[in-house]
Amino acid sequence: MNNNISSMFTTFIAGLFAMWSLILAVGPQNAFILRQGIKREHIGVILAICIFADCLLVALGVAGVGALIEKVPVVLEILRWMGATYLLWFAFQSFRSAMRPGALQAEEGTSVQTLKSAVMTTLIITFLNPGVYLDTVGLIGALANQHGGWRWFFAFGAMLGSISWFLILGIGARSLAPLVKKPSAWQIIDIVIGIVILILAGSLAFRS
Repeated sequence: MNNNISSMFTTFIAGLFAMWSLILAVGPQNAFILRQGIKREHIGVILAICIFADCLLVALGVAGVGALIEKVPVVLEILRWMGATYLLWFAFQSFRSAMRPGALQAEEGTSVQTLKSAVMTTLIITFLNPGVYLDTVGLIGALANQHGGWRWFFAFGAMLGSISWFLILGIGARSLAPLVKKPSAWQIIDIVIGIVILILAGSLAFRS
């Protein structure tokens, strides 16, 4: 009995750290959460969508969908170019915003981006990124299935990794809002995010 509990816990922790190692990398999703968290625009809805999506994708990976996706490479190729195109647009929007800086509207109810726009952007940067199918679905699924009968404990650990990271990122970014109310501070943030997203778009487009 004790051995089973130990195996369950060890597998759960392995899934937690596996997801953290993947999700901590800077990506369009993290950049968007950081931006919206600082602006305090619909961050709760955005976090809920990201958490639900990651948990769903982890479950699909453990269920074997990752192996199926690998057998149809044209799907990833289409997603790659759609994702690169969207990231270029996202970078353009960040640079355009930096060229027209304004004071950060950090008070509740002063949203600039509509809820519909925020939801659509979140869904696009989540599901049009082929990396999520290679990593969250494919890699996490493969690692989980190495644990045989304990694979769902690995999955639950990975899900907790996503949930904890998104909450920390979103809440942490929200707490930074009072520090970046000056137009120049927000201008720098937009430029940095634009550069990061531009680099990600290039790496996605030229990935072999």
